[in-house]
Amino acid sequence: MAETGVQHGTPQTGAAPGDLGWALAVLLRRWHEAAEFVLADLPEGSRGYHVLSAVAERDLPTQAALAAHLGIDRTVMTYVLDTLESAGLVERVPAPGDRRARRIVATEHGRSVLADAARRVARAQQAVLAALGADEQALLGDLAHRAALYVRADSPHIDPCDAIRAVLTADGLGPGAH
Repeated sequence: MAETGVQHGTPQTGAAPGDLGWALAVLLRRWHEAAEFVLADLPEGSRGYHVLSAVAERDLPTQAALAAHLGIDRTVMTYVLDTLESAGLVERVPAPGDRRARRIVATEHGRSVLADAARRVARAQQAVLAALGADEQALLGDLAHRAALYVRADSPHIDPCDAIRAVLTADGLGPGAH
């Protein structure tokens, strides 16, 4: 009988069980591919989704606070917000108490687009984690979120976008990959 590479329903790989870095890299890569696919119509793709989500769900007082919260360079944030604003998804309004500062708010259209995008991302995430049951998916999400909050509190300067680029580059998927 030909070997299928699957034993007891679990795909076999060269990675050792417990290799967290490998597992996270594989999941991150697949999640990013899935998210970019389902968010192809959203300006700035998954980055735009994260910015729009933070704007709609958090009360961040300024554009600078939004950039700091997401760990995105302030100059990059400006370009992302310009794109989202041009699409009618967010608007810049004067911050209370400081006319020089701008607060970013989601428009009604932006909230509607976000709700639809969130449903698509949730379905894509379920597909990425299809090997896990619903309770396991929820547990993984909760544990990953808690660990990320700890790391973020310990190292608030980490740019999540740089982390993704580092993973993809290490996997030979970045600029100059063969």
